[in-house]
Amino acid sequence: MKALFTAHNSQAHSVVIRHAIIGISLLLLLLPAAVQGQSDYVEYYGQSLRINKIGMAVLGSWALANISVGAYGWSQQSGQRSYFHQMNVFWNAVNLCIAGFALYSNLTADYALLSGEELLEMQFKTQRLYLINAAVDVGYVSVGFLLKYLATKYPNNELRLRGYGNSVILQGSFLFVFDLLMYGFLRGQRADFLQQLSFSPMQDAWGLALTYQF
Repeated sequence: MKALFTAHNSQAHSVVIRHAIIGISLLLLLLPAAVQGQSDYVEYYGQSLRINKIGMAVLGSWALANISVGAYGWSQQSGQRSYFHQMNVFWNAVNLCIAGFALYSNLTADYALLSGEELLEMQFKTQRLYLINAAVDVGYVSVGFLLKYLATKYPNNELRLRGYGNSVILQGSFLFVFDLLMYGFLRGQRADFLQQLSFSPMQDAWGLALTYQF
């Protein structure tokens, strides 16, 4: 019976890990395709939104997978493993709300009348936010290890603390990789666009050739 229980637990953990690998793989496969030729500021920002839509779709899929597997594990298992799945459900309910709100905001975004400078600034803020989030994710992982350490100090709550700690480590690690990838793709897109601008000569009022330098 114990061997069967352990097998079910290992299977549930492997499903979560597989979804993490699939999610990161989707980012690596889909995001480069969203970064193509950018002829002007509006197209540039539109592609930035498409990158974010893909990222939020992956985050939402990760959240749904964790909620599904977590709900099953929470109801079918006990002790540390039950708490692990419980935290996965709670954590990814928040992730799902974030992804849904971001997708809705992107779909309703009206940026056609904004200036080029405003579009660049908005994209840069999003890019910077992913980098900040990556730093926060390191804190999440640290909290996970802290919870596991506290489990040795508080035996009455050992199972809960270990289960929650393992969950926070997993979720924080996924988000760290996710946020770094999103930052990297947006940073690369911005660099490519600015490089194109630097080779696009403009004429000032006196007919002198000017180029955009950032």
